[in-house]
Amino acid sequence: MENVILVGMADLNVCESPDAIKTLALGSCVGIVLYEPYQKVAGMAHIMLPDSTQIRNSDNHAKFADTGIESLINTMKDKFNIDKRRLRAKIAGGAQMFNFGTKNEMLRIGDRNIEATKRNLALHNIPLICEDVGDNYGRTITFYPDTSELHIMSHGRPSKII
Repeated sequence: MENVILVGMADLNVCESPDAIKTLALGSCVGIVLYEPYQKVAGMAHIMLPDSTQIRNSDNHAKFADTGIESLINTMKDKFNIDKRRLRAKIAGGAQMFNFGTKNEMLRIGDRNIEATKRNLALHNIPLICEDVGDNYGRTITFYPDTSELHIMSHGRPSKII
């Protein structure tokens, strides 16, 4: 019987098959899944902001794309002794939940989170296998390390698997 490990906002966690890992209510936040398909282990981070260097209180590493990915990799190494070269990524979220009627770059949090996530995955040479990002709706995601499937649920929309 599998357990579902929950990841809160600005949080991260890891799991191994047959368990699954889940985060709720991704709006402009991005859910980042790193997985090692041979060992059937995974980690998930629910990041809120793109860059820890732009915030004074940046002690929570899971809150930011730059430090969250690094922390997730290190947690997976510590817990599962993974080979970083075999990690793969899937991401979801990064929506523009509100129309502000302005071109202010700081209000494009979803887009900036997506860009920062992709940039930081590339810095770590982790291939992004697939994504479900952007648009204007929230998502709840569950990842199953056994199958490498990311299940995405959104209110009023069909569920999907990537």
